[in-house]
Amino acid sequence: MRYSYEYKRKCVELYREGKWPETPDGIKDPENFRHMVRRWVRMEEANGPDVLKHKSQNKEWSPEERLELVSKVLAGASITSVAIDAGIARGLLYQWVRKYENEGYNSLVNLKKGRPPKEPQMKKLNYNNPRKLNESEYEELVRLRAENAYIKAEIEVIKKEIALREEKEAAHLKAKKQRSSKNSEKTDIS
Repeated sequence: MRYSYEYKRKCVELYREGKWPETPDGIKDPENFRHMVRRWVRMEEANGPDVLKHKSQNKEWSPEERLELVSKVLAGASITSVAIDAGIARGLLYQWVRKYENEGYNSLVNLKKGRPPKEPQMKKLNYNNPRKLNESEYEELVRLRAENAYIKAEIEVIKKEIALREEKEAAHLKAKKQRSSKNSEKTDIS
């Protein structure tokens, strides 16, 4: 359930007065709701009332900031208390800690999101203003294209050799199977 900023502030004020807000309809376990109100109070005390607002965009955490939070957890602080002090969900912090333990610092670096382009080379090339090649670059380009064509031809030859070898092996196994079935028929007759 998503609560409005005003509702959260009202719940926090009631909690500070020593009263519990009424559990909203649809909440089966009132104790879970009370835990959430306590979390809102702690988050507000640590980060101010703005932490309870819904953000239109999530904060981008740098790898250094993530490492700082992860190191607090690894030093012995609880995930919940560090997450509340930082104003983030404890599940997110838990993911960062697990990634760091499994893969190290590089796992905390932001990766590009979204689906990769089908042809990434096409996106990078600028066909409107191609840079002129100097003579040595042009010679190298010609040499590399020739080498590339040679390697592709070699690969095709190797693929054909493998296919022929597999074909021979399959024919050999088929012949062997037929011989063994003929031999078993002869032994059944006698």
